Amino acid sequence: MAEELADPPCLIVADPDVLIRNGLAEYLRHCGYKVFEAATSDEVIIALEEGATSFQAMLVDAELSGELNAFELRMWVKEHYPDVDIILAGNVDRAAKAAGHLCDDGPHLQRPYDPESVVAHIKRLLAATRR
Repeated sequence: MAEELADPPCLIVADPDVLIRNGLAEYLRHCGYKVFEAATSDEVIIALEEGATSFQAMLVDAELSGELNAFELRMWVKEHYPDVDIILAGNVDRAAKAAGHLCDDGPHLQRPYDPESVVAHIKRLLAATRR
């Protein structure tokens, strides 16, 4: 049964794999979250800049493509939307190589996603933000 959230947080799930992205997004919706799906960093930036929705958190695959890679996107979001929590996910070894000089912060979650772990991680992030 879906957990009903009084004012459900809005999330972005950014993953180039439509099956993974859609499956996780549907699970999160079932848990009561509002979810926007993005296949590239460009789609994430458009969603944030349009401002129709105020996003609280994002789950970003470390191998996301677009004008910015996932780590550059993380830096851009932190600069322009510092209140949006970012969860990086992916293969730790490949993500560490991709991050290289961009940041010390590697992936927070391992793919394939365990949906319950994703929800638990989002809840911890949002609870920490409210403190």
